[in-house]
Amino acid sequence: MEPDRQGPTLRRQLGVLDAVTIGLASMIGAGIFVALAPAARAAGHAMLISLVVAALIAYCNATSSARLAARYPTSGGTYVYGRERLGPFFGYLAGWGFIVGKTASCAAMALTVGCYAWPAHGHAIAVATVLGLTAVNVAGVQRSAWLSRVIVAAVLAVLAAVVVAALGVKEAVPVTFSDSPASVPGVLQAAGLLFFAFAGYARIATLGEEVRDPARTIPRAVPIALGITLAVYALVASAALKVLGPQGLASAPAPLVQVVTVAGAGRLAVAVQIGAILAAGGSLLALILGVSRTTLAMARDGYLPGYLSVVHPRLGVPHRAEITVGLVIAVLAATTDIRGAIGFSSFAVLVYYAVANAAAWTLTPAEGRPPRLIPLVGLLGCTVVAFALPLASVLAGLVVLGLGVVAYGAHGRITRLRATP
Repeated sequence: MEPDRQGPTLRRQLGVLDAVTIGLASMIGAGIFVALAPAARAAGHAMLISLVVAALIAYCNATSSARLAARYPTSGGTYVYGRERLGPFFGYLAGWGFIVGKTASCAAMALTVGCYAWPAHGHAIAVATVLGLTAVNVAGVQRSAWLSRVIVAAVLAVLAAVVVAALGVKEAVPVTFSDSPASVPGVLQAAGLLFFAFAGYARIATLGEEVRDPARTIPRAVPIALGITLAVYALVASAALKVLGPQGLASAPAPLVQVVTVAGAGRLAVAVQIGAILAAGGSLLALILGVSRTTLAMARDGYLPGYLSVVHPRLGVPHRAEITVGLVIAVLAATTDIRGAIGFSSFAVLVYYAVANAAAWTLTPAEGRPPRLIPLVGLLGCTVVAFALPLASVLAGLVVLGLGVVAYGAHGRITRLRATP
């Protein structure tokens, strides 16, 4: 089915700096504040190996996504790539996985804001945050990019302060294999948890219809954003392991607050808390952008109500999709648990990236195909890490994806019946 492109289109107004900033705001977010403890619990002393595994998968996904985004510079990300390269079903599967997975991720980000800002009223703060940031997005994507710059700068300053405080610790906690035994399943599970914090580069690809010169901008912005994020994560994770050790890190409810406290820089604790709130807010801001654009693309193709495909004639944004997505996230933020949201989101998003790598495999050299090993490693890595996640997350992901497949079949049947004389 050909998309309906009638009516106002999105404005191409984002440059490389804007795209990199939105990607950083998605990746350098709440994940670094909350994922280290469960990753250390799963992988022990081998958590840094898990970080490398997650980064390798993220690199493959980023390269595949960037090549595809340059080839198909329109909103929708892997939903569009899967549809064009593998067929409508795989495009739909990717889009459905992205929407449900990232909607859960948005709820987790909002709940992180609530937990750090006012734990006694965490759900109420989470809902208010979602509604406020949805209003920012509806006001226009350029304002979102500007706010992302401010948030990224503040969070990077906080993380730099954490690393500096850790460097001042003369006697580090010794790391031994016996104190924190690791296993291959544990390393892979930790990689899945840490991947949750890497996945923001897809926000750049899903903004393809709003990026200036996408064939040049997107391939430049993706590796820059990912490289900066990897460097930051490696420094922060190493600092946390140095100060707390694997066991101490695994048991810390607020790992980075604990790092500065043990390092003798307790005065930084409030700054770290503020940084966590800003990071989660920045991630949520960019995530709402990405989910709403994929919703727009699927609505254009008839898989979601056409009401969601409308672009505001003056603001140039899909305001109905953004408002609807914001309301759904607000409901989830009011009713769900953060740990379950993270696991479910990781599984669904890894399925999304598996489709992206499969689509990149089909590109020809003339279309900018990456070396074949990259999409192959990305596809296998996404599959293995997804099924290494906790069983509850895997089962929940399979059920929700299955419901999406049923809806796809029903849509096809209805379409065929309508086409029958």
